[in-house]
Amino acid sequence: MRLFLDTANLEHIRHGVKLGIISGVTTNPSLVSREGKVDYRTLVQEICSVVPGPVSTEVLSLDAPGMIAEAREIAKWADNIAVKIPASLAGIEATSQLSKENINVNFTLCFSLNQAIMAAEAGATYISPFVGRLDDIGEDGMQLVTDIVEYLEYYQLPSQVIAASIRHSQHCMAAARAGAHIATVPYKILLQLIQHPLSDIGIKRFADDWEKVMGKQKITTTGT
Repeated sequence: MRLFLDTANLEHIRHGVKLGIISGVTTNPSLVSREGKVDYRTLVQEICSVVPGPVSTEVLSLDAPGMIAEAREIAKWADNIAVKIPASLAGIEATSQLSKENINVNFTLCFSLNQAIMAAEAGATYISPFVGRLDDIGEDGMQLVTDIVEYLEYYQLPSQVIAASIRHSQHCMAAARAGAHIATVPYKILLQLIQHPLSDIGIKRFADDWEKVMGKQKITTTGT
């Protein structure tokens, strides 16, 4: 399972890419607005220049012609753009047309298998079930991820599942178990994925034991 960052914060994105574990980014108007008054196109293009893989950014129109026109323009911004199209009838129409034009579509705000089936049939490159939002209303968001993955595998369809609306590190593990191709996580969650109290205790114990015997001496390297 690949890891994407769900953010529009360039500092966080650069750090994730530097770690060597982030291969894509998902953004939306809400995430961009948190960065203050910025030029949307310039910000997205800068993100695209930093990230090695797909960068998903969302259209604002609600009708199919408007979505299609916006998506065509957004797709010109960088080679690694994926255009986020919302789950609606207009979104299905737009996805169908854009896929015929080889524009990568991230079908977003997916909350049911029926929506995912339509997105896959329309040719969506990615399908993004929103796990956390389903959990918020008492439904099993991760079960939806499992259902979509199984559907795509059974019918051998090429769409990939992006587990989105990740709220905590357990969601990330569950997405991996469910077979999600990608989990897109907030920066805070990304940092939590490496944390475990036993690791912290072990690291400190090794360092303390070394210092007892060797003092402040460091391991030295020799050139060849």
